[in-house]
Amino acid sequence: MKGPTQGRLSFTEMFDLPVAVDLRTAARALGIGKTTAYRLIRKDEFPCPVLRVGGRYRIPTNELLRALGIEDRPLYSVDLELDTDSPEAGF
Repeated sequence: MKGPTQGRLSFTEMFDLPVAVDLRTAARALGIGKTTAYRLIRKDEFPCPVLRVGGRYRIPTNELLRALGIEDRPLYSVDLELDTDSPEAGF
C-alpha cells in the first residue's frame, strides 16, 4: 500500500501547497519519481524553474502549477455549504 508521501497529489492537496515546495512534492505533482526529477534537473530539463537553497531544491508553486497547465487557482478547493443565515439563502 502506498504511504501518504507516494502517488500523485489530489486536487485539494495541489491547491493547499505553500509558496514553494521541495523536489519530492513537485515530482509527485508531476507524476514522476524522485530519481527522474533529479536527472531532469541535472540535464536542465525540469519542466519548471528550480531554485537551489543551500543543498536543497525548491520549486515555486506557481511555476509548478503553470507547468501542469493550471494558470489560475480556484477560490476554494472544496465545495462550501451555503450559509443559511445569509440573505442569499432564501432564493
